Amino acid sequence: MGSFDESITCRPIGVIRTPHTDSATTPRQPHHAQGIKGRIEVDPRFEKGLTGIECYSHIVLLFVFDRAHPYRLTVTPPHDSILRGVFATRSPSRPNPIGLSVVRLLRREGNCLHVADVDMLDRTSILDIKPYIVDPRFAEPIHDDRLLAFDDGRAPGTPRTST
Repeated sequence: MGSFDESITCRPIGVIRTPHTDSATTPRQPHHAQGIKGRIEVDPRFEKGLTGIECYSHIVLLFVFDRAHPYRLTVTPPHDSILRGVFATRSPSRPNPIGLSVVRLLRREGNCLHVADVDMLDRTSILDIKPYIVDPRFAEPIHDDRLLAFDDGRAPGTPRTST
């Protein structure tokens, strides 16, 4: 196995403006943010890089969880009782606090992209933008109950005992 390079540097290419100012009330996934609009302000130096983006109905945003708590390697996702490794979740508290969301692209105006279904806090730094292209070969997740465990140590199918 190769060595790890800990000197990687990423610079934001822009910022997203959204109505979300409190992480506790910000939707956790784009499908919970249906219709909520935002605007991505791309640094003018990178405007040429947006050429042709308006051909896509959806775009992928890579962004920084700049207000996340320090990372934990195991977390229990919201509305779940199963303890999972952070890499098996979309938790913002990660060793590298990088987020990913697919949003609807409404229109482009110069270096600004108007988007919908935003689930990011206002003034979140955007690291990259990519067109969203569906590949049906990877649409179905693989489920294996042997990999799951509840946060209290129970195996799936084991009833919770009251204490």
